[in-house]
Amino acid sequence: MSDSGASDGRTLAASGSLVIPGDKISTNYSGQLGHGVMKIDNTITATKMGVVVENSGVISVTPLHTAYFPRPGDLVIGYIEGLRSNMWFIDLGAPFNAILPMSLAPMKVEFGATRDAMDVGTTLLCRIQEVDEAHSSVTTMKGMGLRKIVSGFVDQVPPHLVSFLSNNNNEVIDTIKNSTSTRIILGANGRIWIDGEPSGIRVARGAFSLIRDNYGSSDLFSKVISYLEQNKESD
Repeated sequence: MSDSGASDGRTLAASGSLVIPGDKISTNYSGQLGHGVMKIDNTITATKMGVVVENSGVISVTPLHTAYFPRPGDLVIGYIEGLRSNMWFIDLGAPFNAILPMSLAPMKVEFGATRDAMDVGTTLLCRIQEVDEAHSSVTTMKGMGLRKIVSGFVDQVPPHLVSFLSNNNNEVIDTIKNSTSTRIILGANGRIWIDGEPSGIRVARGAFSLIRDNYGSSDLFSKVISYLEQNKESD
């Protein structure tokens, strides 16, 4: 990327730089454009506040803060935050809570017995069944593998990092899972279930912490592999 000054006095941003909407990133970039950028008069300009990332010929801006917006079919990890006689209210980390009707629970539930079946604070692996125009959503636990989570640990990354973790057929997740001998499920809302031996869970959590702290790095996957190799040798 160019390191010359922009016409309005701003310095063009190098990979890893923090930018705001309107900041000019490059005037001579010939690669592909990712999210958070657009080309205006042959100049790559940021459309989001975040960190410039250039990786494999693609330039993008990774936002600093993102919220999860549910989509039908998403696999998510949620927490029961409230309940009524015929439904549960589920925290997905989205702007609005989702609901889980008792008819879509994984077990038969009598009217008024929702608390006996699953109380506030229960962690769930569920799917988004439908989303309305106001982004309110209905979840379901009718499906293979959908269940209460009663073991392991639930970690979290910002939702915009889910695409990095699931890229190339979950290459990053599988690498962490195989190196730590853990079971890992990635939710579309950025929550991650990790189960296994305590030592493996600890290393896996360290890998996700490294990813959160270095998400603007163009060689992030290499850093993850190096971290896993170092900790595998020390265990």
